[in-house]
Amino acid sequence: MTNGEEHAGGGGAGDGAAGDGGSFLPPGVEAAWGLRERPSKGPKPGLTLDRIVDAAVSLASAEGLGAVSMGRVAKELGASTMSLYRYVSAKSELYVLMQEAATGAPPELFPPGTGWREALEAWAWALRELYHRNLWMLRLPVSGPPATPHLVAWWEKALVALEGTGLDAGAKISVSQLVGGFVRSEALVMADLAAVISAGDASPEEVLARYGRTLRRLADPERYPEVARVLASGAMDVADEPEAEFRFGLARILDGVSVLVEGRAS
Repeated sequence: MTNGEEHAGGGGAGDGAAGDGGSFLPPGVEAAWGLRERPSKGPKPGLTLDRIVDAAVSLASAEGLGAVSMGRVAKELGASTMSLYRYVSAKSELYVLMQEAATGAPPELFPPGTGWREALEAWAWALRELYHRNLWMLRLPVSGPPATPHLVAWWEKALVALEGTGLDAGAKISVSQLVGGFVRSEALVMADLAAVISAGDASPEEVLARYGRTLRRLADPERYPEVARVLASGAMDVADEPEAEFRFGLARILDGVSVLVEGRAS
């Protein structure tokens, strides 16, 4: 095993984390928090964990997450695949570090004293912008709650936004998960739709018009009366601005949170 792997699996920070009620950290999370030893000198001069992660992020940004493999990253760096394993134990660990690097620290989203709704809305829009800058992150498997420094810092911002609502800790967690989940889901859907449209030779308006014409031919009004009425209204013939669905959905979610806050207050 390498030095880093020995540290994560057989002693030091790994054992310390496990001693606190069994909270053993995965290698990628340990590395993100700086709890793993790094080799002082690799087999290739200049090869570092940061360079490996940066190369993987650049590759994912250019070609998608599917292009990222230990072998491909090594090739981009002009190194051997085995040399990477001195720094990263597996691709799953690399994914964690890629996400942490691309996420970065959250910006100052709202000044102290900002109302909870305005603050949470600012957080949601900033998170959406982060996803759209790094669409490959939407393909990463969700392995658990925020656990790396930057992800925890983003979660902290959401919890700070909910200060003064009167919600208990459990409700704050649920609200932050609800809003964060909506942001991720909407970004994923919009990214998929944009990919489909960009792969063709038609504008968004033309794609919608084709869809409407096709569905009018296929959907029997007697069997799908509500669909027929919506299609006849022409509402689907014009493409909304890219942020319209996000703005609508976020507002409805925050309306619901407002009811919860008011109910707890009373």
